[in-house]
Amino acid sequence: MNTTAFPRCAAVAAAACLAFACSRPGTEAFAAEKPASPPAAASAGLPRIAPAPAWTLKDLDGNPVSFAQFKGKVVVVDFWATWCPPCRAEIPGYIEMVRKHGKDGLVIVGISLDQGGPGVVKPFAAKTGINYQLVMGDEAVVAAFGGVEGIPTTFLIDRAGMIRDRKVGAEEAEFYEKKVLAVLREKS
Repeated sequence: MNTTAFPRCAAVAAAACLAFACSRPGTEAFAAEKPASPPAAASAGLPRIAPAPAWTLKDLDGNPVSFAQFKGKVVVVDFWATWCPPCRAEIPGYIEMVRKHGKDGLVIVGISLDQGGPGVVKPFAAKTGINYQLVMGDEAVVAAFGGVEGIPTTFLIDRAGMIRDRKVGAEEAEFYEKKVLAVLREKS
């Protein structure tokens, strides 16, 4: 058995993990492998995991935004940061989903975990053309969602306020949109 091959394989695996999820300071990185085909849950009914937590956070201008104001909508809550390549890679897909499905009741809320605050996020959002709600996260909201080990971590919440999907790491927009559409098309 070649014992020198193991450390090289471990290094390659670690690099692959970082390609799909960024670790939060003080945590390990979690990876979501790039799916070769749509996940089964996208075509089958997504389970009802748990009620979504209530939260109120400040937007980039310091105004309060609460989960309660999105009652009756399908909400995608995305924990992200400007410095995270997989997070940035998902933004164009979210922008497009809002353009296509916002009129049908889809809301996307990006919860930034940037330590630099709105001063870092605002110019990034303007440059990127983000067309969805951005708020600044804190440890309380992270804890309310059960912790966020790596980013992006994204929750799909139905119109009744139930979490229907949790993903850690990036997922191709076309596959994630199928999950979103499955929940958008459900009867209330």
